[in-house]
Amino acid sequence: MTPAEIRIKRTDAILAELIPEALSLLNDARLRELDVIEVRCSRGKSDAKVYLDPHDYSDDERRLLLQQVRKARPIIEDYCMKDQGWFRSPTLEFIFDDHFQKTKQLDELFKQISKERPQEGEGNES
Repeated sequence: MTPAEIRIKRTDAILAELIPEALSLLNDARLRELDVIEVRCSRGKSDAKVYLDPHDYSDDERRLLLQQVRKARPIIEDYCMKDQGWFRSPTLEFIFDDHFQKTKQLDELFKQISKERPQEGEGNES
């Protein structure tokens, strides 16, 4: 791993800690409940994608939450910048991460297939 990659990973980790802290200080109770799964900075650290846990939010709730968190983005960026003493903060982009739910659905499908499929050696005895 190169020194530049290490710096990006370190910034990812710092932002993954600071963003939930900043969210917890906001007045909107819905935003305080959001969980940050992961943060990924771009190479130049000018932008960062913040992956949020979708829980069981409907599509309408997700849209509303994303609108609210986008409005609060400057406050969150300012909090991160001041806490770390940075000259500027990466521009944050918030995204609900459905990867975990898709993985869970795939696991359930594999379990269902294994139940329906006869096990080797069960029905083929002569």
